[in-house]
Amino acid sequence: MTDEWKAPAKADAQSGDEKSWQLLEKTLLASVQEQRRSRRWGIFFKLLTFVYLFGALMLFTPLMDMEKAASRSPNYTALIEVTGVIADKEQASADNIVGALRAAFEDDKVKGVVLRINSPGGSPVQSGYVYDEIVRLRALHPDTKLYAVISDLGASGAYYIASAADQIYADKASLVGSIGVTAAGYGFVGTMEKLGVERRTYTSGEHKAFLDPFQPQKPEETQFWQGVLDTTHQQFINSVKKGRGDRLKDKEHPELFSGLVWSGEQALPLGLIDGLGSASSVARDVIGEKELVDFTVQESTFDRFSKKLGASVAEQLAMWMGFHGPSLR
Repeated sequence: MTDEWKAPAKADAQSGDEKSWQLLEKTLLASVQEQRRSRRWGIFFKLLTFVYLFGALMLFTPLMDMEKAASRSPNYTALIEVTGVIADKEQASADNIVGALRAAFEDDKVKGVVLRINSPGGSPVQSGYVYDEIVRLRALHPDTKLYAVISDLGASGAYYIASAADQIYADKASLVGSIGVTAAGYGFVGTMEKLGVERRTYTSGEHKAFLDPFQPQKPEETQFWQGVLDTTHQQFINSVKKGRGDRLKDKEHPELFSGLVWSGEQALPLGLIDGLGSASSVARDVIGEKELVDFTVQESTFDRFSKKLGASVAEQLAMWMGFHGPSLR
């Protein structure tokens, strides 16, 4: 075969290879495009399914609520939980408890309110807010009685709140009382000296850093701080006496205000509580409406996390500055 014939044959072969590669490329592109289309349709149908299920849920939830409302008796007992430490930004904050109390007292179908308590206490300010609001609401709605029911623990600030109720109930083994005030901290002066670390604090005000744990205590500042605690304690005592009245056997038992706690069985003859019972038994036997409707303010997980984060930062800052306020605990 001459060179003239070889050249066209080689050109035809190269052309055939190019066509094969082009065809293969088109096939691969078509496959990729088909996969993309399939993926898009898959995402579309998944979104459509989600929207459908979400819409069905939104439609079904009100129907469930309507069914519950329809099956609910004309009247019921409002239940409000006071659980955990009583403090700002916590579940048992004054804002949450007061909001629930107002909603319960303003509901015409509520024939009585049960404040179910399981708390070691907490902020005297938050407890005082709730106490004052209970007194106000009871005066506005004299026909709606409020009953505090202590489950495991109703101590300090929690008992402060309970003492504003019409009556207090507890289990025979519940822990009740702890009418006192505490403010605790640490002293690192000796540790600093052993480590050879010098504390440098710059303040404007002679006693501005009197709670600094890295500085030695001064007798006059300790006396001043004790006066603050005593004043807060007396406020606590006055509120409990006002709420419990003649039922409280404090004259025969002055140790009631010493910070001690008693079991429910022991608390009954002391006048700290009015009877033994649970939230259900009080609703059924005392109020006369056994159905309990929960009015407790429920926070979302995000809200709780945000508040916890903010409270944690503030608490750490306060501890670093050496300040920790009085606590009814």
